[in-house]
Amino acid sequence: MSYVAAEGRYGPMPYNRTGRSGLRLPAVSLGLWHNFGDDKPIETQRAILRRAFDRGVTHFDLANNYGPPYGSAEINFGHLYQQDFARYRDELVISTKAGYDMWPGPYGNWGSRKYLLASLDQSLKRMGLDYVDIFYSHRFDPETPLEETMGALAHAVRSGKALYAGISSYSPERTRQAAAILRDMGTPLLIHQPSYSMLNRWIERGLLDVLEDEGVGCIAFSPLAQGMLTGRYLNGIPKDSRAAQGKSLDPSLLTEESLRHVRRLNEIAGQRGQSLAQMALAWALRDPRVTSVLIGASSVEQLDDSLDAINRLDFTQDELDAIDKDAVDCGINLWAASSAE
Repeated sequence: MSYVAAEGRYGPMPYNRTGRSGLRLPAVSLGLWHNFGDDKPIETQRAILRRAFDRGVTHFDLANNYGPPYGSAEINFGHLYQQDFARYRDELVISTKAGYDMWPGPYGNWGSRKYLLASLDQSLKRMGLDYVDIFYSHRFDPETPLEETMGALAHAVRSGKALYAGISSYSPERTRQAAAILRDMGTPLLIHQPSYSMLNRWIERGLLDVLEDEGVGCIAFSPLAQGMLTGRYLNGIPKDSRAAQGKSLDPSLLTEESLRHVRRLNEIAGQRGQSLAQMALAWALRDPRVTSVLIGASSVEQLDDSLDAINRLDFTQDELDAIDKDAVDCGINLWAASSAE
């Protein structure tokens, strides 16, 4: 049965302007980091993507090596895009990235012009697209001149293979430098994608100020702290969880001290009439400099729970003060090395 998107899909979802650009993104975007590789049923993937778009999620975020195996998330998305979403292309923002290990040898990693532009061509082929809306440098490369990396992004935009340029996990200083280089090339930096959550607040120490100064948007990934803020670990480690499977959450991080903070945050969420995940997403969006938050979903039910965060985005000062006592660094920033350069 062919898919027809819900007529009321643009009702409840807020759409926020990305920095000083003309592009608006949904407050909640869908990331395909997990759950869209060959280890997940394609019909589950289809159901999640359809439901997301039906609820106003217009932005789907990928990267070259999402899977497993590498590239499979883009391939699977490409199949589903052609079957269900091609007619809605002008209503979608589709992004991809390059910067981490993708293929063997010296040209399949980091930030060289050769790697970035070859990877973009491969990503477009896997997804069956003529262009992506946003192409990111996935991480800062300390051994490649920043001018070369930014030059590759600018070339991608000038060639029509991307509409906008983005960066991910860059430090405040490198972000300012990248924005200046791209501006001189006539391709403004649209957006920065950093990790950010109640348990990983590094962007509050300078990066958000730089983004505001430069007119750059911010889309936060891992706002649920790799699952720690979903409530799944309040009473142990489920067998089917990321921690149990070794996917981006080290079980050693689930200390009794960190879980005490999570449990107290869960209590505050309950007092607000929200799940912990919903409050965590709303909290990440409390700062107007944060354009969107990226969520993952392994089921339609999990997706719906996260998207219901938009029903309560306001906080009292007392709530924020109470959250601050337990919104503490828990050592979960796996990307700190990139943003420390």
